[in-house]
Amino acid sequence: MELIKAEGIEKEYEHFKIQNFSLTLSEGKLFGILGPNGSGKSTIIKILTGQILPSKGNIDVLGTNPIRDPIKTKEKIGIIPEQESPPSFLTVTEYLEFIAKVRKLSHAKTKIHHWLDFLELKTEKDSIIKNLSRGTKQKVLFAQAFIHEPKLVFIDEPLVNLDPLVQKKMKSFLQEYVAKGNTILLSTHILSTAEEICDEICILKNGKILFRGSISESKKEKKNLEDFFVELIENEN
Repeated sequence: MELIKAEGIEKEYEHFKIQNFSLTLSEGKLFGILGPNGSGKSTIIKILTGQILPSKGNIDVLGTNPIRDPIKTKEKIGIIPEQESPPSFLTVTEYLEFIAKVRKLSHAKTKIHHWLDFLELKTEKDSIIKNLSRGTKQKVLFAQAFIHEPKLVFIDEPLVNLDPLVQKKMKSFLQEYVAKGNTILLSTHILSTAEEICDEICILKNGKILFRGSISESKKEKKNLEDFFVELIENEN
């Protein structure tokens, strides 16, 4: 089953352009969008999730059109943006209760309790979000993205701000989530993370796809993804 079908996506800014980006992604995949800073990774995620409009192209996400009806798309997916922070004036529990209400979740208290426990947030559950560390805010964003168990989740830099122990736990969680038949699309510039957890990747440079394939395909002639990535980008330069 195709969860994402994007064709001929373009987005033009004054000094940057997404160039004819197309992507078909089926269920049960952990797909990584890689590239140097400014390559268009975050822009692609924002377009696919209905946060910004493309200049051209057609998109279907879980049977919805994020160009014409972004709210419908957002109802069906989970999103962890790169830099956004949860509302600073709410406590952790209040924020998750708000998310549960917006998403009309049944057994909301049970699900909130699960995520507070899983992410070791119980001691911060009554803390005002503005007083939390960046790593703790990132954990709260993980909780809001997965609390409704969406079939498709978009994550921009999934492990930023998390300590090594939490990173390990969340990498395992992401792999297990995909093993259940769900799909995750993430963007990152941390190549070791992509090499460890992704099934497939694409590599962007200046808004253009330079490579699309499996991790094993990317390493056919190189010892690791980093060597392949560096050579590909340098050759493009």
